[in-house]
Amino acid sequence: MSNASTVDDIRYMSEALRLARQGSYTTQPNPRVGCVIVKDGVIVGEGFHARAGGPHAEVVALKQAGFRAYGAVAYVTLEPCAHHGRTPPCANELAIAGLKRVVAATEDANPLVAGRGMKILADAGIETRVGVLADEARALNAGFLRRINGGLPWVRVKMAASLDGRTAMANGESKWITGPDARRDVQKWRAMSSAIVSGIGTVLVDDPELTVRPGDWSEWHFGEVTAPWRVILDADFRTPVTAALFKSPGRLIIVGLRSQLDRQTRLSDAGAEIWVLPAGKDGRIDLKVLLQKLAKEGANEVLIEAGAKVAGSFARAGLVDEFIIYMAPLLLGSEARPLLDWPLASIRDQRKLVITDTRMVGSDIRLIAKPK
Repeated sequence: MSNASTVDDIRYMSEALRLARQGSYTTQPNPRVGCVIVKDGVIVGEGFHARAGGPHAEVVALKQAGFRAYGAVAYVTLEPCAHHGRTPPCANELAIAGLKRVVAATEDANPLVAGRGMKILADAGIETRVGVLADEARALNAGFLRRINGGLPWVRVKMAASLDGRTAMANGESKWITGPDARRDVQKWRAMSSAIVSGIGTVLVDDPELTVRPGDWSEWHFGEVTAPWRVILDADFRTPVTAALFKSPGRLIIVGLRSQLDRQTRLSDAGAEIWVLPAGKDGRIDLKVLLQKLAKEGANEVLIEAGAKVAGSFARAGLVDEFIIYMAPLLLGSEARPLLDWPLASIRDQRKLVITDTRMVGSDIRLIAKPK
């Protein structure tokens, strides 16, 4: 396996990553993968994985390249698979094509692959290289890698706040703090997510659908967006069957603490799945157990869209990987609700964040931050 990395390696892997991002909203629960095949400095084949069960990126690129793949170099953002799933192993397909070199950004964390794909290629006499733009490739599949390695999805908390850090008025009113551009931007985070988690309080006050609105994503997606599951934390199963959640297609999961047979039956008959989970130390639904169950169901990325209480519960439990915060140029005053329900007694209890991205979205500021 060669460790040499060239300017061309970086250039073509960048192109493969660009292709992989085109599957950002459609590949779940599979990883996002792109592939470029280069012959004599010319791209002769390219492809990306668009949907679970569909052809993998390498197969699409090989089909486009045809006979020109012989003696070429393939750049793929994730180690080619080495197992039979819904499709045959890509590593074997690349070996048969007669490539002279295969460059992968990262090894696959899936134990069914985990180095086996590159070994198949090396055993076939193909030069291999792993590690070109690895950080970028890992970031693209952070949820998949987290689920495979640790049994948890990647968790984002999305919040909209005023400049004084308030998310709603004292009576719960919150429509609309941010502008239309920010609300449209939120649709991308929803579409990237396997599941959207909210709380019964948000359902009762705002009556959201928690869907990806077609008019908002038609400009920037490729193929039909995989509808995220809607997951409602509702300890006593108080969700009304008249809620907008039931009027939209897609998987709806109501998560409670205590068995309430009559209420559960009513919700189940209306089309919801019922999950009864144990309580955590705080007496509320054990959020880590919830995330583990979602991961077992195939959830790579989870978006928390809820009020300060639910968002604060995830933060206090140390289960947040990323905060997406939209800040509007307005003030709501000291009586309005805070960003998070997370009482801290002293400055020593502060929780530091690392801001990874800051940009204007319409008239609002969008911050992306990770716990330090």
